[in-house]
Amino acid sequence: MKRLAVILLSLASGLCAYSQVDNKPVVGVQEFTSEVNSPFVNSVYEKVVQVVTNTYRFTLLDLVGADKMTEELKSEKYLDSKNEQKNIDLLTMRYMIIGHLTKMNIYTMKNPDGSVNGYKASAAFTLKVNDIGTGKTTEVAHFQTEESPLALSKEQAVNQALLSAETALNKYFSKTFPLTTSIVKVFDTKKVLIAGGKDFGFKEGDKLIVERIEMLNGKPYPTEIGELKVTKLAGDFSECSISKGGKAIFAAFSATEKLNCKLFVK
Repeated sequence: MKRLAVILLSLASGLCAYSQVDNKPVVGVQEFTSEVNSPFVNSVYEKVVQVVTNTYRFTLLDLVGADKMTEELKSEKYLDSKNEQKNIDLLTMRYMIIGHLTKMNIYTMKNPDGSVNGYKASAAFTLKVNDIGTGKTTEVAHFQTEESPLALSKEQAVNQALLSAETALNKYFSKTFPLTTSIVKVFDTKKVLIAGGKDFGFKEGDKLIVERIEMLNGKPYPTEIGELKVTKLAGDFSECSISKGGKAIFAAFSATEKLNCKLFVK
């Protein structure tokens, strides 16, 4: 049985009549497969889910039976069920994160007399992201942990080893799923207010790219029109100075065009 972690968060704002709201992508994390017979495959899966959740890009909703999802979506009974939110989550899922454990080494460390002194561990795994709508899949990304420090148990050793992969995982997900939000208020050509504050993952000094989104043949076509810099966190919002494209941003917002603000990631 596989588990599905489906993630959904909708940004809402009501500061002005022309506020713009963007939904974050719905993402599934499929339980890892493995070419090594290790009881700790799920530990690697859980670490990835934890990192995904802590990016502030998603809200986690655990579901059971990923293998049954396709058939359920085709089922008239399922679509007519009372669990409308579950239906929406599955039907709007945009990406599936697929993981595979390629190596899991656990070393038993012994004292000179042969007694067990503790354990060390290291692991390697791969990730790729499948775009449900297009069927396209990103290139496989490889992750290798460092060897863990000495631990009292095998499980503790594995978890400590996985900690060393967090930085690389965060970087991967930050680039694969850029933090996006919307402009909810334009003060003038030099200052705007965007949805999302500290809890959303923003911090002072962050830079964002502003894109105008056109729908061409039913698909979004982004055009960069400006840049922002977060100057102040204000609860569920952030104040930003406009460092580039102030007139274009002001005009597009006033015309209620769809704008998207994407966190700049080096």
